[in-house]
Amino acid sequence: MSVGTDGRGMAELAALLADGTRAGMCLALLDGRAWTAGELARRAGVAPSTASDHLTRLVRGGLLVEERQGRHRYLRLAGPSVAQLIEDLAGHAPAAPAPTGSLRAASATTALAYARTCYDHLAGRLGVLIYDALVADGRLDRSSGLALTATGWTWATELGVPEQVLRTARRPVVRDCLDWTERRPHLAGALGAALCRRFTDLGWITRGSGRAIRLTPTGRTALAETLDVPANLLAPASTPAPTSGRA
Repeated sequence: MSVGTDGRGMAELAALLADGTRAGMCLALLDGRAWTAGELARRAGVAPSTASDHLTRLVRGGLLVEERQGRHRYLRLAGPSVAQLIEDLAGHAPAAPAPTGSLRAASATTALAYARTCYDHLAGRLGVLIYDALVADGRLDRSSGLALTATGWTWATELGVPEQVLRTARRPVVRDCLDWTERRPHLAGALGAALCRRFTDLGWITRGSGRAIRLTPTGRTALAETLDVPANLLAPASTPAPTSGRA
C-alpha cells in the first residue's frame, strides 16, 4: 500500500497507534484470537461506547477486521503483516518497568516474557531460543536473508509439518520478527505458525493466561532433543519479587 510522497498515509497510520487505548487493544489481539468489543473494552478499562469508537477507527484504518455473530461484534488483527507491525513497534518501544504490585502480576509478566503467542507463532525467550538453535545447527541460513535450508526442510517434515503447507502459503516460509521483550528476532512466517500448531498438537506447549504459553514437561524434553540444546536452557525464569513502585 502506497503512503504517498508526502507521507500522509504513514502519518495517519501512526496516529491510529499513537493512542494508548488503541495500541493496547492491538497488543491484546496478538494472541491470534478474535475478541468481542466488550472484552476489549474491559481489557482497556474504558466504557463500551468509548471502545466502540476506537475499534471503528482501527477497522477503518485497516489494522483490524470485524465479524458479527448475532449481537456480538468480534475483532481480530487484519493479518500476519499487521501482527508483525505491532510486534516490531513494541520491540522498538522503551523497555517496560519492572513489575510492581502483587505476586500474581509479577508472575503473569514473567510468564509472558518467557513464552507467548505473537499472533500465530511463538515469541518470548522460548521463541528466540528456538530461532537461535535452528540457526546454530544450520536449519536456518542468514547469509543472504533468512532461508530454510535443505536440512531444515527435512527436519520440519520429519517433525510432522507438511511440506505442501509451507510451499503453498501466501507468506514467506520463514521470516524474522523482532521480539519486544528479548529485543532479538524470533521465527515468524509460515514455518513459525506451523511449528506453533505442531507443538500444540504434540502436547509440547499449552495456552496459559492470555497470550502466555506453557512448555509442558514432555515438551521440554522433546524440544531439547529436537533442537539439540540442554534442557536447562528451556527452563522458565524465576518470578522476580514484586516491588512497591517506590525508588
